[in-house]
Amino acid sequence: MNVTSKIDALIGREGGYSSDPNDRGNWYLGKLEGTMWGVTAAEARSNGYMGPMRDMPRNTAVAIYEARYWSRPKLDQVDAISPQLAEKLFDIGVNAGPATGVKFMQRALNVLNQNGKAFPDIRADGGIGTMTLGALNAFLTARGADGHRVLYGMIAAQQSVFYIELAETRPDNERFEYGWQLNRALGV
Repeated sequence: MNVTSKIDALIGREGGYSSDPNDRGNWYLGKLEGTMWGVTAAEARSNGYMGPMRDMPRNTAVAIYEARYWSRPKLDQVDAISPQLAEKLFDIGVNAGPATGVKFMQRALNVLNQNGKAFPDIRADGGIGTMTLGALNAFLTARGADGHRVLYGMIAAQQSVFYIELAETRPDNERFEYGWQLNRALGV
């Protein structure tokens, strides 16, 4: 699946226009502006779109997703190793910040490296560089399909806990919890 297909799938999960006042992503500078195609007003404004959110063209969202959430965090390099992991990290990045899913993967790799015997620990900084890619390659080469399944599951588990903690710290988020778990943590 190429990046365009991954973005199309993401937009399918995000949907069109939303202006739920309980969703913090719908607020910008103290004003309820909503989101369109899953893109917040803050993100749209920082990328040059100044019109009403409900009118934001889909191709604007696609360009934002590709530049900010795919290319800048270097998910294309993860995609070359594992398209499934790249798609998961992309989804997490859009929903929780581009570095978040990468940190989840880095943390998992660090506890799967046999105390540094399989590959060195990497800094869980949310950045994809040669150390992270080397660790990912080393792990998947050594563990194969089962290793891939384990790593994917560990990333999804951290994503699930992330959403639980969001609802625990902000009870208004409980209304979104079931959907986050079903469509995000378990769904991608």
